Amino acid sequence: MRTKSKLSAQSPKPNNYAFIDGQNVNLAIRDLGWKLDFKRFRVYLKEKYNVEKAYYFIGYVEGNEILYQSLQEYGYICIFKPTLAGPDGKIKGNCDAELVLHTMIEYPNYNQAVIASGDGDFACLVEYLIEKDKLRTVLAPNFKKSSWLLRRVAQDRYIAFMNNLRQKLELKDKKKKKVP
Repeated sequence: MRTKSKLSAQSPKPNNYAFIDGQNVNLAIRDLGWKLDFKRFRVYLKEKYNVEKAYYFIGYVEGNEILYQSLQEYGYICIFKPTLAGPDGKIKGNCDAELVLHTMIEYPNYNQAVIASGDGDFACLVEYLIEKDKLRTVLAPNFKKSSWLLRRVAQDRYIAFMNNLRQKLELKDKKKKKVP
């Protein structure tokens, strides 16, 4: 009688999706004093969290088409929010509702979600996903600037911080000359 090999007995690889609050992640990383390499970040999500699809929520600003094209080439699915300039000239394009909505639209299609944000507005979403065993992790970009509410809901078990990922995920300056 033949037995199945260990390979065929293993369960299939998890099909996880990431939902990334682009503005929150980008600004919080910059506050740490470095820039995120989006290409390396996409690879990190795939290798560390088995993320098959990564939704990147961002306000659409005319003139940033090269950035948007690059994000798509790196494997992100960009979800754009129209933006408005306020009286102070600051551009606003809050994507929180879109992130929550897409997380729920895609709910039947993924095993678990990775929520990349430190914004406390996502606490109810995180709590719900934990309840349903659909949360892989909350990936908060900056411990000091992440919401206390989000940290409380996600507990230590469901939250990771990008503070210590600089070596892996920092955008390297390509203009630096190599010393001969």
